[in-house]
Amino acid sequence: MKRVYIICSLAVLLGIAGGISFFLIRDANAAIPANTTFITQNGETFNFGKDKTKLKLIEFIYTHCPDVCPTTTQKMVDLKKDLLKKGIYGKDIEFVTITIDPYRDTTAILQEYKQGFGIKNDNNWLFLTGEKQQITESQKQLHKITDALQFQYKDPGNGQFIHSTFTYLVDENNKFIAKFPMGTEFNKQDVYNKIIDKIE
Repeated sequence: MKRVYIICSLAVLLGIAGGISFFLIRDANAAIPANTTFITQNGETFNFGKDKTKLKLIEFIYTHCPDVCPTTTQKMVDLKKDLLKKGIYGKDIEFVTITIDPYRDTTAILQEYKQGFGIKNDNNWLFLTGEKQQITESQKQLHKITDALQFQYKDPGNGQFIHSTFTYLVDENNKFIAKFPMGTEFNKQDVYNKIIDKIE
């Protein structure tokens, strides 16, 4: 009987280890498709395949979010100050905020959201959306990147999205490096250390 328990325990442990390995390998191989295209807060076209110059810290938000999204954005504002002091913000890394609600979050709305946090239009922190008039295509483009990074979201019909709570660091070729919790769990120092480690 004791032998059966040992065998069962080993089987469970191997199953857990296999599951963890699957998710680690999946994340490590994640990359944003080169043909993913959005519209910036300035109304300009942005293509991930053509932007291979810097690391990117990617945040998914929607501007009507009451808690997690604005909390994360504020923490990224604080992180930006530290990266500026180090002399690498804009030189080695840029921030990218992507709305999961391109129908409501127009370029004008994203400008208001950005300005509400005192974020200057320095071209090193991009706020991305889609064409409201072509919402089906905009959603397709959005799914290319959310599927690649395993970010999940859903609108239950009341405009208050249910979504994953991770931000993502990708390299110059838009390949996954690491992910970090959003909201109050976003640890500025952990993110800063990972960015510095990757650059140096």
